Amino acid sequence: MRTPCPRPLVVAAVLSLTALTACGGVHGRPGGSGVRDPYFPKAGNGGYDVTHYGLDLAYDPDDHHLTGTATVTARATADLSAFNLDLDGLRVGTVEVDGRDARFQRAGQELTVRPPEELDDGDTFRVTVRYDGEPETITDPDGSKEGWLRTADGALALGQPVGSMAWFPGNHHPSDKAAYDIAVTVPEGLRAVSNGEPAGERTADGRTTSTWRTSEPMASYLATVAVGEWRVDRSRTADGLPVFTAVDPTQAAASEDVLERIPEVLDWAGDLFGPYPFSSAGAIVDRPSDVTYALETQNRPVFPGAPGIVLLVHELAHQWYGDSVTPKTWRDMWLNEGFATYAEWLWQEDHGGDTAQETFDALYAGRYFAGTEANAAIWAFPPADPPDAARISGAPVYQRGAMVLHKIRQRAGDTAFRALLRGWAAEHRHGNADTGDFTAYVERRLPDEDFTEVWEEWLHGDGKPDRP
Repeated sequence: MRTPCPRPLVVAAVLSLTALTACGGVHGRPGGSGVRDPYFPKAGNGGYDVTHYGLDLAYDPDDHHLTGTATVTARATADLSAFNLDLDGLRVGTVEVDGRDARFQRAGQELTVRPPEELDDGDTFRVTVRYDGEPETITDPDGSKEGWLRTADGALALGQPVGSMAWFPGNHHPSDKAAYDIAVTVPEGLRAVSNGEPAGERTADGRTTSTWRTSEPMASYLATVAVGEWRVDRSRTADGLPVFTAVDPTQAAASEDVLERIPEVLDWAGDLFGPYPFSSAGAIVDRPSDVTYALETQNRPVFPGAPGIVLLVHELAHQWYGDSVTPKTWRDMWLNEGFATYAEWLWQEDHGGDTAQETFDALYAGRYFAGTEANAAIWAFPPADPPDAARISGAPVYQRGAMVLHKIRQRAGDTAFRALLRGWAAEHRHGNADTGDFTAYVERRLPDEDFTEVWEEWLHGDGKPDRP
């Protein structure tokens, strides 16, 4: 950190800019209030990189009140006089930077923090925010719900694309990944489930605190907390990987047969995509009233009711593509959803269903979905270029994104294509990547093949290509 500048002996107005800079007066600048994501420009913040979140939460479902202390450890990537955190709603009580009180202000989702001393580029610092209130449910541009969602017996926190800012302050953009320690205290009789591995549980004075640790880097949109009554199952795969599932008791009977296949799916996926990228696996099956979608929350995906086997395959494939290899911006969603959708096709191909070619042909011919409108939606826009935030999860991102991968497979051949799948997951393991990274990777690995048509007509082209 910078040492405060001594009081000048001349009037400040006549001090030269050089003199002010030399003494540190204008050395730093405020960090950006967003990272200019093409669809969510206020998401994330400039000037620092988070390495760890320590979240200490308490939630009472009866009065829908959340109390939190967030300790965010970060490294400055510029000289900073101030920096921002994303936090939607909730009241901020105090903010400290490295144990010292810091000034702060609120404006919409932006919490601006002014440390007592400027931060130098490269400094590691720790900001502690104490906050509370009624956490909000956020309605996305496409009308879906995320954020902090009430359930019949507790709550469920989901964060894609920006909902995590409803329950903790942070750098809420997929380009900034970090490790997490999350402790959640709830009334006795309930328990909290989160990402990573359980790191202790204790009950005292009518309250139960569950602690979870995620050591591998995680984007904040993949963080979750699920509060309620659970039927918990712990097991291990043949390779010794811990598997932890938490199921709402009303969904247990319908979920059992599918969830028992998690080790089988992981073994199949590991053969295709390479080693599983995290230190545990599992699932959460809840019953939120406002959510009908599953989400690939890291380590254990969330399902709004008992999943089928194909949906389980999709969300577990995301552990490689989306969770480990995470998009740089929300424009790159097809790198998540196209890959996970193609994993569905490969599973069906390997388990007595349609081949991937048959699925591709049905999509191209308009036979895949019931109804002309649903089939036409696949060609509404290019998978790599959604027109707005409301359509980053549209049909082209999923189905046409998978078709792009199948076109690559057609040119590469099965052996080379499977090597591409494994190599992509390995090259960007626990990192971020965008569409340009992927196309460059494919061309580098297969220099003798021409992918111009695939990129121009299938990945970036408008409308339905003239031929399959």
